[in-house]
Amino acid sequence: MIRKMNVRVNGKDYEVEADPSMRLVDFIRDKLELTGTKEGCSEGECGACTVLFDGKPVTSCLMFAGQAEGHEITTIEGVSVNGELSRLQKAFVECGAVQCGFCTPGMILSAKALLDRNPHPSKEEIKIAISGNLCRCTGYKKIVEAVERAAEEG
Repeated sequence: MIRKMNVRVNGKDYEVEADPSMRLVDFIRDKLELTGTKEGCSEGECGACTVLFDGKPVTSCLMFAGQAEGHEITTIEGVSVNGELSRLQKAFVECGAVQCGFCTPGMILSAKALLDRNPHPSKEEIKIAISGNLCRCTGYKKIVEAVERAAEEG
């Protein structure tokens, strides 16, 4: 059933006609045309579709668009500051934590959620925070280093 939905994504309010039972990842990509959120497994296992839901990382392939109403959703497009990469995004680039880039949006959002609640996490806390995000290219070492660098610079 198509209806008007009011959602807040990346600090911007949207009024969109959509089926509230469509997956949140599809809503973000197809209705809002924010394509930074990737879809990998459609089963909530890989973390490629991670977004922040009221500041907490969630897999958007397992959520309905209607669940977004009344909540703040942050996608990778909402992480930059005034069009400039955030310190976390810069650290990913500087540390070589981006290779194919497919996992990067979800990985950054999981790391952002950690740094927002704990600005100086331990290496173990970083590993736990990104454990829901699979990366097939880097082996995670450079990703952990990037989060550590962002924490040091924060």
